[in-house]
Amino acid sequence: MEGLTIHQQITFLMVRDLEATAHFYQALLGLPLALDQGSCRIYRVVGDAYVGFCERPEATGSTGNVILTLVTPEVDAWHQRLQGLGVAFDKPPEVNPVYGIYHCFARDPDGYLVEIQRFLEPVL
Repeated sequence: MEGLTIHQQITFLMVRDLEATAHFYQALLGLPLALDQGSCRIYRVVGDAYVGFCERPEATGSTGNVILTLVTPEVDAWHQRLQGLGVAFDKPPEVNPVYGIYHCFARDPDGYLVEIQRFLEPVL
């Protein structure tokens, strides 16, 4: 396996309403659209990390085991901005001493948990 490399990362999630999802990630979060494939849209999160959403009628909304985490030093500013745009939060910003993070949780239109966090100590 020597010499093999990974160049990009994409996480795909199935959604019931691609337009509502696009509004949340593109208009509210401001993620740039990297590729529109019709029933799937891929957004650049940062660098070579992407998140993709594919509209599927059979999407169950079974989102309990998925957390999409966006790392930023500006947790409070993001919380204020998104709350001002009508995004509901499961938790306001708070320190989690177990993981050494400051974070908050919102839900996207399909119920996926979106965590906005910063590490209290540089780790990555």
